[in-house]
Amino acid sequence: MANCFALIGWSLPVIESMQKSEKPFVVVSFPDFESYAKEHHIPFVPFQLDEWGSHSNSLGLAELLKPHGVDVAVPLYEETVEWAGALNSFYRNDPRVLNRAFLFRNKAMMKRKALLGGLKVGLFEEVHNHQQVHEFLDRLNEANLQLPGEEDAWIHVKPFASAGTVGHRFIKSREQIDQKIQPADFPCLVESHLTGREFSCEAFIHGGKVRFLNITEYVKLGYSNFIPAGPELEGKRDLIHREVQKLVDIFGIEYGMIHPEWFLNENDVLNFGEVACRIPGGHILELASKAWGFDALQAFVLIHDPNMSEEEIQALFPPQDYHPETYYGNVMVFPRDGQITKLEIPEELLEEPYFLDHNLQQPLGPMKIGGRAGFGNHFGTVNFAGDDPKRMAELLKHYEDVPFYV
Repeated sequence: MANCFALIGWSLPVIESMQKSEKPFVVVSFPDFESYAKEHHIPFVPFQLDEWGSHSNSLGLAELLKPHGVDVAVPLYEETVEWAGALNSFYRNDPRVLNRAFLFRNKAMMKRKALLGGLKVGLFEEVHNHQQVHEFLDRLNEANLQLPGEEDAWIHVKPFASAGTVGHRFIKSREQIDQKIQPADFPCLVESHLTGREFSCEAFIHGGKVRFLNITEYVKLGYSNFIPAGPELEGKRDLIHREVQKLVDIFGIEYGMIHPEWFLNENDVLNFGEVACRIPGGHILELASKAWGFDALQAFVLIHDPNMSEEEIQALFPPQDYHPETYYGNVMVFPRDGQITKLEIPEELLEEPYFLDHNLQQPLGPMKIGGRAGFGNHFGTVNFAGDDPKRMAELLKHYEDVPFYV
């Protein structure tokens, strides 16, 4: 077992899970969290994770962590992936660990590596200005054998290194290229639209092998999901497992958890979307913990340890032949643009047998709601549990549009 885990970032649920595990850990995060950490007896090293230079680098961080005996680093969110990669390169004496971290943080590198390894991906390019986006669309329309007068192909414009949907522009016509994309968005990745059912996996990896695989069914990306996936997706588990293991092999991933997103088309072909190696959004690991009956947040940290024995790995996860009978899902609540004054919980929700709980709070006063970046700043979640995946999907879809804040 590791001497000590360094948790790079800040996540109270992960900290609480590690406290229950009684395994040694230290949190590395911004100095703003230091007083809270001291008050609650959380081992803590303050560090400016948003700075990089001669005064702030991974060598210096490794020195700060020496008194704690750290030998495994774990990234808790997107922007800490390189920090963890650099530290683990030292701890494992393997510079490729850092190179793999760059793959997770640069979507263009990620797509090229996946393509070279044989995964099915869409057309993509790096672009530096509006003209190059227009030229990409011309080539995509040509490849799709578009005729004059037909609608343009759909494309997506994404930052190289942002989490989830932050900075994502969905372009459905040539006119939208100049309307939606700002000069500050360049350079970035532009890619063709992938069709099919989008879903994610959470694959726990040790020794280069997938040791446990969760499949998360999206009802609406960024708004609602449930675990385990319904019978249609779960029926493709063997296919999905093979593709995830192929991704692990292509990227050379040895330890940790990955969160790839895929598109399954009507011909049972999986198209690779993208992959992350930190805690996924949508409270997915909390849902997985409830559905599968294990502490997924604790497992996320511990599976990074190269020194775990087979017995310890087996003890982390549910038995291989186990499948949950209860589905757990949630809706992330985003107030609509405008002004909100109060929280209203519909009576029908309180009477719904599948309703579990919520963590929505009354606003302290009138609040003005504007645009948001990606799906990272929801006001809370409404949680459900039940034994019928169709009913679960119907409820989640319905409550996506309920105005809880008015």
